[in-house]
Amino acid sequence: MITLRLSLMMFLQFFIWGGWFVTLGTYLSNTLSANGGQIGMAFSTQSWGAIIAPFIVGLIADRFFNAEKILGLLHIVGAVLMYCMYQANDFASFYPYVLAYMIAYMPTLALVNSVSFGQMVDPSKEFGKVRVWGTIGWIVAGLMISYVFSWDSAQSIADGMLKNTFLLCSVASLMLGVFSFTLPNTPPQSSGKAVTIRDILGLDALALLKDKNFFVFFLSSVLICIPLAFYYQNANPFLTEIGVENATGKMTLGQVSEVLFMLALPVFLNRFGIKATLVIGMAAWVVRYALFAFGNADEGLFMLIVGIALHGICYDFFFVSGQIYTNSKAGENVKSAAQGLITLATYGVGMLVGFAVAGAITDTYTMETGAHSWQQVWLFPAGFAAVVLVLFAILFRKEKVNADA
Repeated sequence: MITLRLSLMMFLQFFIWGGWFVTLGTYLSNTLSANGGQIGMAFSTQSWGAIIAPFIVGLIADRFFNAEKILGLLHIVGAVLMYCMYQANDFASFYPYVLAYMIAYMPTLALVNSVSFGQMVDPSKEFGKVRVWGTIGWIVAGLMISYVFSWDSAQSIADGMLKNTFLLCSVASLMLGVFSFTLPNTPPQSSGKAVTIRDILGLDALALLKDKNFFVFFLSSVLICIPLAFYYQNANPFLTEIGVENATGKMTLGQVSEVLFMLALPVFLNRFGIKATLVIGMAAWVVRYALFAFGNADEGLFMLIVGIALHGICYDFFFVSGQIYTNSKAGENVKSAAQGLITLATYGVGMLVGFAVAGAITDTYTMETGAHSWQQVWLFPAGFAAVVLVLFAILFRKEKVNADA
Protein backbone atom coordinates (compact mmCIF):
# COMPACT_ATOMS: atom_id res chain seq x y z
CA MET A 1 0.00 0.00 0.00
CA ILE A 2 2.85 2.38 0.84
CA THR A 3 4.60 1.50 -2.44
CA LEU A 4 1.40 2.35 -4.32
CA ARG A 5 1.13 5.74 -2.60
CA LEU A 6 4.80 6.54 -3.27
CA SER A 7 4.38 5.49 -6.90
CA LEU A 8 1.38 7.82 -7.29
CA MET A 9 3.43 10.63 -5.73
CA MET A 10 6.22 10.07 -8.27
CA PHE A 11 3.75 9.81 -11.15
CA LEU A 12 2.17 13.18 -10.34
CA GLN A 13 5.56 14.80 -9.58
CA PHE A 14 6.87 14.18 -13.09
CA PHE A 15 3.50 14.38 -14.85
CA ILE A 16 3.44 18.00 -13.70
CA TRP A 17 6.93 18.76 -15.03
CA GLY A 18 6.49 16.92 -18.33
CA GLY A 19 3.06 18.44 -18.84
CA TRP A 20 4.28 22.00 -19.46
CA PHE A 21 8.09 22.10 -19.68
CA VAL A 22 8.39 20.15 -22.96
CA THR A 23 6.07 22.50 -24.88
CA LEU A 24 7.22 25.69 -23.10
CA GLY A 25 9.38 26.92 -25.99
CA THR A 26 6.59 26.34 -28.51
CA TYR A 27 4.08 28.15 -26.29
CA LEU A 28 6.31 31.16 -25.63
CA SER A 29 7.27 31.55 -29.29
CA ASN A 30 3.81 31.13 -30.80
CA THR A 31 1.43 32.39 -28.12
CA LEU A 32 3.45 35.06 -26.28
CA SER A 33 5.65 36.01 -29.29
CA ALA A 34 8.83 35.62 -27.21
CA ASN A 35 12.22 35.76 -28.90
CA GLY A 36 15.07 33.29 -28.40
CA GLY A 37 16.67 35.28 -25.60
CA GLN A 38 13.39 35.48 -23.68
CA ILE A 39 12.76 31.76 -24.17
CA GLY A 40 16.26 31.11 -22.85
CA MET A 41 15.44 33.23 -19.79
CA ALA A 42 12.29 31.19 -19.16
CA PHE A 43 14.11 27.86 -19.42
CA SER A 44 16.97 29.12 -17.25
CA THR A 45 14.51 29.37 -14.34
CA GLN A 46 15.15 25.61 -14.02
CA SER A 47 18.79 26.40 -13.32
CA TRP A 48 17.96 29.14 -10.82
CA GLY A 49 15.62 26.68 -9.12
CA ALA A 50 18.39 24.06 -9.04
CA ILE A 51 20.80 26.58 -7.49
CA ILE A 52 18.31 27.73 -4.85
CA ALA A 53 16.75 24.32 -4.09
CA PRO A 54 19.60 22.99 -1.88
CA PHE A 55 19.22 26.00 0.40
CA ILE A 56 15.49 25.34 0.83
CA VAL A 57 16.01 21.63 1.46
CA GLY A 58 19.26 21.86 3.43
CA LEU A 59 18.53 24.89 5.58
CA ILE A 60 14.77 24.48 6.05
CA ALA A 61 13.27 21.10 5.14
CA ASP A 62 16.01 18.89 6.56
CA ARG A 63 16.05 20.75 9.87
CA PHE A 64 12.59 21.99 10.79
CA PHE A 65 9.73 20.34 8.85
CA ASN A 66 8.49 16.93 7.81
CA ALA A 67 9.38 16.31 4.16
CA GLU A 68 5.81 15.38 3.16
CA LYS A 69 4.38 18.58 4.66
CA ILE A 70 6.76 20.97 2.93
CA LEU A 71 6.27 18.92 -0.26
CA GLY A 72 2.52 19.51 0.01
CA LEU A 73 2.91 23.20 0.73
CA LEU A 74 5.27 23.78 -2.20
CA HIS A 75 2.95 22.00 -4.63
CA ILE A 76 -0.07 23.99 -3.46
CA VAL A 77 1.93 27.20 -3.95
CA GLY A 78 3.00 25.79 -7.32
CA ALA A 79 -0.63 25.20 -8.32
CA VAL A 80 -1.41 28.89 -7.73
CA LEU A 81 1.68 30.02 -9.66
CA MET A 82 0.88 27.64 -12.51
CA TYR A 83 -2.61 29.11 -12.74
CA CYS A 84 -1.06 32.59 -12.90
CA MET A 85 1.12 31.36 -15.78
CA TYR A 86 -2.06 30.15 -17.49
CA GLN A 87 -3.58 33.62 -17.21
CA ALA A 88 -0.48 35.61 -18.28
CA ASN A 89 -0.86 37.14 -21.73
CA ASP A 90 2.65 38.46 -22.40
CA PHE A 91 6.20 37.45 -21.54
CA ALA A 92 6.73 40.31 -19.07
CA SER A 93 3.87 39.07 -16.88
CA PHE A 94 4.67 35.38 -17.47
CA TYR A 95 8.35 35.40 -16.46
CA PRO A 96 8.02 36.30 -12.73
CA TYR A 97 5.52 33.48 -12.27
CA VAL A 98 7.66 30.83 -14.03
CA LEU A 99 10.71 31.93 -12.02
CA ALA A 100 8.79 31.71 -8.73
CA TYR A 101 7.30 28.38 -9.81
CA MET A 102 10.66 26.75 -10.54
CA ILE A 103 12.08 28.00 -7.25
CA ALA A 104 9.14 26.24 -5.58
CA TYR A 105 9.25 23.11 -7.77
CA MET A 106 12.94 22.19 -7.89
CA PRO A 107 13.20 21.48 -4.12
CA THR A 108 10.35 18.99 -4.47
CA LEU A 109 12.60 16.73 -6.58
CA ALA A 110 14.74 16.10 -3.50
CA LEU A 111 11.72 15.96 -1.19
CA VAL A 112 9.95 13.14 -3.07
CA ASN A 113 13.19 11.17 -2.81
CA SER A 114 13.38 11.87 0.93
CA VAL A 115 9.80 10.72 1.45
CA SER A 116 10.49 7.55 -0.56
CA PHE A 117 13.78 6.68 1.15
CA GLY A 118 12.19 7.28 4.54
CA GLN A 119 9.75 4.40 3.99
CA MET A 120 12.18 1.89 2.47
CA VAL A 121 14.18 -0.83 4.16
CA ASP A 122 16.55 -1.27 1.19
CA PRO A 123 16.35 1.78 -1.11
CA SER A 124 18.91 0.32 -3.54
CA LYS A 125 16.42 -2.43 -4.41
CA GLU A 126 13.11 -0.64 -3.81
CA PHE A 127 13.60 2.90 -5.11
CA GLY A 128 13.84 2.04 -8.82
CA LYS A 129 10.40 0.44 -8.76
CA VAL A 130 8.93 3.67 -7.38
CA ARG A 131 11.00 6.13 -9.42
CA VAL A 132 10.07 4.53 -12.74
CA TRP A 133 6.52 5.81 -12.20
CA GLY A 134 7.89 9.32 -12.47
CA THR A 135 9.12 8.58 -15.98
CA ILE A 136 5.75 7.00 -16.78
CA GLY A 137 4.05 10.19 -15.52
CA TRP A 138 6.20 12.32 -17.88
CA ILE A 139 5.33 9.99 -20.79
CA VAL A 140 1.59 10.05 -20.03
CA ALA A 141 1.61 13.86 -19.92
CA GLY A 142 3.18 14.04 -23.39
CA LEU A 143 0.80 11.46 -24.84
CA MET A 144 -2.21 13.31 -23.41
CA ILE A 145 -1.09 16.64 -24.88
CA SER A 146 -0.62 15.13 -28.36
CA TYR A 147 -3.07 12.28 -28.68
CA VAL A 148 -5.90 13.07 -26.25
CA PHE A 149 -6.19 16.87 -26.39
CA SER A 150 -4.15 17.64 -29.58
CA TRP A 151 -3.00 20.90 -28.00
CA ASP A 152 0.24 20.78 -30.00
CA SER A 153 -1.37 20.52 -33.44
CA ALA A 154 -0.77 23.44 -35.80
CA GLN A 155 -4.36 24.67 -35.52
CA SER A 156 -4.50 24.33 -31.74
CA ILE A 157 -1.22 26.22 -31.35
CA ALA A 158 -2.58 28.98 -33.62
CA ASP A 159 -5.70 29.11 -31.43
CA GLY A 160 -3.59 29.42 -28.27
CA MET A 161 -4.67 26.05 -26.88
CA LEU A 162 -1.21 25.22 -25.53
CA LYS A 163 -1.92 27.50 -22.57
CA ASN A 164 -4.19 24.71 -21.31
CA THR A 165 -1.07 22.73 -20.35
CA PHE A 166 -0.60 25.16 -17.46
CA LEU A 167 -4.19 24.69 -16.33
CA LEU A 168 -3.82 20.91 -16.49
CA CYS A 169 -0.61 21.04 -14.46
CA SER A 170 -2.11 23.49 -11.99
CA VAL A 171 -4.85 20.95 -11.22
CA ALA A 172 -2.30 18.11 -10.98
CA SER A 173 -0.10 20.22 -8.69
CA LEU A 174 -3.05 20.94 -6.41
CA MET A 175 -3.89 17.22 -6.31
CA LEU A 176 -0.33 16.30 -5.38
CA GLY A 177 -0.18 19.11 -2.83
CA VAL A 178 -3.26 17.83 -1.01
CA PHE A 179 -2.22 14.19 -1.44
CA SER A 180 1.22 14.89 0.05
CA PHE A 181 -0.31 15.61 3.46
CA THR A 182 -1.61 12.01 3.51
CA LEU A 183 1.82 10.51 2.82
CA PRO A 184 3.71 8.62 5.55
CA ASN A 185 5.34 10.69 8.27
CA THR A 186 8.86 11.70 7.19
CA PRO A 187 10.50 13.77 9.95
CA PRO A 188 13.55 16.03 9.42
CA GLN A 189 16.74 14.11 8.67
CA SER A 190 19.15 16.50 10.38
CA SER A 191 21.26 14.85 13.06
CA GLY A 192 21.46 18.10 14.98
CA LYS A 193 24.64 19.30 13.31
CA ALA A 194 24.22 22.77 11.83
CA VAL A 195 24.12 22.73 8.02
CA THR A 196 26.44 25.33 6.53
CA ILE A 197 26.59 27.03 3.14
CA ARG A 198 29.77 25.02 2.53
CA ASP A 199 27.82 21.79 3.06
CA ILE A 200 25.03 22.85 0.71
CA LEU A 201 27.34 23.88 -2.12
CA GLY A 202 29.40 20.72 -1.74
CA LEU A 203 32.61 22.69 -1.31
CA ASP A 204 34.19 19.90 0.75
CA ALA A 205 34.38 17.95 -2.51
CA LEU A 206 36.52 20.57 -4.27
CA ALA A 207 39.63 18.58 -3.35
CA LEU A 208 38.52 15.98 -5.91
CA LEU A 209 39.38 18.47 -8.65
CA LYS A 210 43.07 17.91 -7.86
CA ASP A 211 42.64 14.54 -9.56
CA LYS A 212 43.29 15.20 -13.27
CA ASN A 213 40.75 12.65 -14.48
CA PHE A 214 38.01 14.01 -12.27
CA PHE A 215 38.84 17.59 -13.28
CA VAL A 216 38.53 16.67 -16.98
CA PHE A 217 35.24 14.92 -16.28
CA PHE A 218 33.94 17.85 -14.19
CA LEU A 219 34.78 20.43 -16.87
CA SER A 220 33.32 18.22 -19.62
CA SER A 221 30.11 17.82 -17.59
CA VAL A 222 29.67 21.57 -17.36
CA LEU A 223 30.43 22.13 -21.06
CA ILE A 224 28.18 19.32 -22.34
CA CYS A 225 25.26 21.02 -20.58
CA ILE A 226 25.38 23.70 -23.29
CA PRO A 227 24.31 21.24 -26.02
CA LEU A 228 21.84 19.69 -23.54
CA ALA A 229 20.11 23.05 -23.14
CA PHE A 230 19.49 23.21 -26.89
CA TYR A 231 17.40 20.03 -26.70
CA TYR A 232 15.24 21.16 -23.80
CA GLN A 233 14.70 24.61 -25.26
CA ASN A 234 14.40 23.96 -28.99
CA ALA A 235 13.36 20.37 -29.70
CA ASN A 236 9.59 20.85 -29.39
CA PRO A 237 9.45 24.22 -31.21
CA PHE A 238 11.65 22.74 -33.95
CA LEU A 239 9.50 19.64 -34.47
CA THR A 240 6.30 21.68 -34.37
CA GLU A 241 7.54 24.37 -36.74
CA ILE A 242 8.69 21.94 -39.44
CA GLY A 243 5.33 20.15 -39.36
CA VAL A 244 5.91 16.96 -37.34
CA GLU A 245 2.48 15.81 -36.15
CA ASN A 246 1.97 14.99 -32.46
CA ALA A 247 5.48 16.23 -31.70
CA THR A 248 5.04 16.16 -27.92
CA GLY A 249 3.80 12.59 -27.99
CA LYS A 250 6.67 11.49 -30.23
CA MET A 251 9.16 13.10 -27.83
CA THR A 252 8.05 10.71 -25.07
CA LEU A 253 10.06 8.09 -26.98
CA GLY A 254 13.07 9.74 -25.35
CA GLN A 255 11.81 8.80 -21.88
CA VAL A 256 11.07 5.23 -22.98
CA SER A 257 14.64 5.06 -24.29
CA GLU A 258 15.92 6.45 -20.99
CA VAL A 259 14.33 3.60 -19.03
CA LEU A 260 15.69 0.93 -21.39
CA PHE A 261 19.26 2.22 -21.44
CA MET A 262 19.21 2.70 -17.67
CA LEU A 263 18.86 -1.07 -17.37
CA ALA A 264 21.80 -1.62 -19.72
CA LEU A 265 24.09 0.94 -18.10
CA PRO A 266 25.57 -1.14 -15.21
CA VAL A 267 26.43 -4.00 -17.56
CA PHE A 268 28.01 -1.63 -20.06
CA LEU A 269 30.03 0.20 -17.38
CA ASN A 270 31.45 -2.98 -15.92
CA ARG A 271 32.30 -4.47 -19.31
CA PHE A 272 33.69 -1.47 -21.23
CA GLY A 273 34.67 0.98 -18.49
CA ILE A 274 33.79 4.55 -17.58
CA LYS A 275 35.75 6.27 -20.36
CA ALA A 276 34.10 4.33 -23.17
CA THR A 277 30.67 4.87 -21.61
CA LEU A 278 31.15 8.63 -21.24
CA VAL A 279 32.57 8.92 -24.78
CA ILE A 280 29.57 7.09 -26.24
CA GLY A 281 27.25 9.37 -24.26
CA MET A 282 28.89 12.50 -25.67
CA ALA A 283 29.08 11.04 -29.19
CA ALA A 284 25.34 10.45 -29.03
CA TRP A 285 24.81 14.20 -28.57
CA VAL A 286 26.82 14.87 -31.75
CA VAL A 287 24.86 12.27 -33.74
CA ARG A 288 21.50 13.44 -32.35
CA TYR A 289 22.00 17.05 -33.38
CA ALA A 290 23.37 16.08 -36.79
CA LEU A 291 20.20 14.04 -37.33
CA PHE A 292 18.10 17.03 -36.28
CA ALA A 293 20.07 19.29 -38.64
CA PHE A 294 19.50 17.13 -41.71
CA GLY A 295 16.18 15.45 -40.93
CA ASN A 296 12.73 16.70 -41.93
CA ALA A 297 9.04 15.97 -41.39
CA ASP A 298 8.72 13.93 -44.61
CA GLU A 299 11.21 11.35 -45.88
CA GLY A 300 13.69 12.41 -43.20
CA LEU A 301 11.26 11.84 -40.31
CA PHE A 302 13.07 8.64 -39.33
CA MET A 303 16.19 10.73 -38.64
CA LEU A 304 14.26 12.89 -36.18
CA ILE A 305 12.76 9.81 -34.48
CA VAL A 306 16.21 8.24 -34.11
CA GLY A 307 17.50 11.56 -32.72
CA ILE A 308 14.75 11.57 -30.10
CA ALA A 309 15.34 7.89 -29.26
CA LEU A 310 19.02 8.62 -28.61
CA HIS A 311 17.97 10.44 -25.44
CA GLY A 312 18.55 7.32 -23.37
CA ILE A 313 22.19 7.09 -24.45
CA CYS A 314 22.72 10.87 -24.30
CA TYR A 315 21.43 11.16 -20.76
CA ASP A 316 22.12 7.79 -19.11
CA PHE A 317 25.56 7.12 -20.57
CA PHE A 318 26.89 10.55 -19.64
CA PHE A 319 24.94 12.07 -16.75
CA VAL A 320 23.88 8.93 -14.86
CA SER A 321 27.24 7.21 -15.40
CA GLY A 322 28.83 10.50 -14.33
CA GLN A 323 26.95 10.32 -11.04
CA ILE A 324 28.22 6.77 -10.56
CA TYR A 325 31.78 7.89 -11.39
CA THR A 326 31.54 10.80 -8.96
CA ASN A 327 30.29 8.46 -6.25
CA SER A 328 33.20 6.08 -6.83
CA LYS A 329 35.82 8.85 -6.68
CA ALA A 330 34.53 10.46 -3.50
CA GLY A 331 35.33 9.08 -0.07
CA GLU A 332 32.54 8.18 2.33
CA ASN A 333 32.74 11.57 4.04
CA VAL A 334 32.26 13.64 0.89
CA LYS A 335 29.98 11.51 -1.31
CA SER A 336 26.95 13.72 -0.73
CA ALA A 337 29.07 16.86 -1.10
CA ALA A 338 30.48 15.55 -4.39
CA GLN A 339 27.03 14.85 -5.82
CA GLY A 340 25.88 18.28 -4.67
CA LEU A 341 28.86 19.94 -6.33
CA ILE A 342 28.40 18.17 -9.66
CA THR A 343 24.65 18.89 -9.65
CA LEU A 344 25.21 22.57 -8.90
CA ALA A 345 27.87 22.81 -11.62
CA THR A 346 25.78 21.07 -14.31
CA TYR A 347 22.09 21.76 -13.73
CA GLY A 348 22.92 25.07 -12.10
CA VAL A 349 25.83 26.84 -13.79
CA GLY A 350 26.17 24.69 -16.94
CA MET A 351 22.51 24.78 -17.90
CA LEU A 352 22.25 28.47 -17.03
CA VAL A 353 24.98 29.24 -19.56
CA GLY A 354 23.52 26.71 -21.98
CA PHE A 355 20.08 28.27 -22.10
CA ALA A 356 21.59 31.72 -22.65
CA VAL A 357 23.72 30.40 -25.54
CA ALA A 358 20.78 28.48 -27.03
CA GLY A 359 18.64 31.62 -26.92
CA ALA A 360 21.32 33.72 -28.61
CA ILE A 361 21.98 31.16 -31.36
CA THR A 362 18.26 30.72 -32.00
CA ASP A 363 17.83 34.49 -32.35
CA THR A 364 20.80 34.64 -34.73
CA TYR A 365 19.12 32.18 -37.09
CA THR A 366 15.59 33.57 -36.82
CA MET A 367 14.37 34.94 -40.14
CA GLU A 368 12.19 38.01 -40.70
CA THR A 369 9.15 35.77 -41.15
CA GLY A 370 9.66 34.38 -37.63
CA ALA A 371 10.72 30.96 -38.97
CA HIS A 372 14.16 29.57 -38.15
CA SER A 373 17.12 28.21 -40.07
CA TRP A 374 17.03 25.09 -37.94
CA GLN A 375 19.92 23.36 -39.68
CA GLN A 376 22.26 26.13 -38.56
CA VAL A 377 20.77 26.13 -35.06
CA TRP A 378 21.39 22.38 -34.61
CA LEU A 379 24.84 22.33 -36.19
CA PHE A 380 26.12 24.62 -33.41
CA PRO A 381 25.48 22.19 -30.49
CA ALA A 382 26.60 19.28 -32.72
CA GLY A 383 29.94 20.98 -33.32
CA PHE A 384 30.27 22.10 -29.70
CA ALA A 385 29.60 18.58 -28.40
CA ALA A 386 32.13 17.21 -30.88
CA VAL A 387 34.85 19.54 -29.53
CA VAL A 388 34.08 18.53 -25.93
CA LEU A 389 34.13 14.87 -26.98
CA VAL A 390 37.56 15.14 -28.63
CA LEU A 391 39.10 17.00 -25.69
CA PHE A 392 37.66 14.50 -23.22
CA ALA A 393 38.86 11.49 -25.26
CA ILE A 394 42.38 12.91 -25.38
CA LEU A 395 42.71 14.10 -21.78
CA PHE A 396 40.77 11.47 -19.79
CA ARG A 397 42.72 8.33 -18.92
CA LYS A 398 41.08 4.92 -18.75
CA GLU A 399 39.88 4.09 -15.27
CA LYS A 400 38.04 1.16 -13.71
CA VAL A 401 34.77 2.01 -11.98
CA ASN A 402 32.40 -0.30 -10.13
CA ALA A 403 28.87 0.43 -11.39
CA ASP A 404 27.53 -0.62 -8.00
CA ALA A 405 29.71 1.84 -6.04
